[in-house]
Amino acid sequence: MTGDDARWLDEAVRLATANVAEGGGPFGAVVVRDGATVGTGQNLVTRDLDPTAHAEVVAIREACRTIGDFSLAGCVLYASCEPCPLCLSASLWARLDRVVYAADRDDAARGGFDDSFFYQLLSRPRETWPMAVVNERVETASEPFDTWLATEDRTRY
Repeated sequence: MTGDDARWLDEAVRLATANVAEGGGPFGAVVVRDGATVGTGQNLVTRDLDPTAHAEVVAIREACRTIGDFSLAGCVLYASCEPCPLCLSASLWARLDRVVYAADRDDAARGGFDDSFFYQLLSRPRETWPMAVVNERVETASEPFDTWLATEDRTRY
């Protein structure tokens, strides 16, 4: 760990602790590029009634708006706690260079935020999941992708 890593992790932990004091969840995150903050986030799930408003996702959204791009290549996400599968997926989609976290999933579980079910679920066959996830193919299913591929000036992912 570098001195900069410790500095940014301390900031993520500070955001998480402040969020608890304000009635939010104990999670905070900071996105950094070239030594400067481009996005911060706190867990807003209960405040905003949004199950996707995890601190890391909120920070990623703000960072993308700040730099004007959906790619956060060249950036590092610092999180107060190990990212859950949702936040890890968002980090991968955002193309972050690194994710660095302070507390781990066992600390989160001790606080009542146990993600072990999700980690286990994703490794099981879908037919065993408690929520049905099914593919019902309709005739027009490929239309959006055909239109996408036919669009010359599309933004490349």
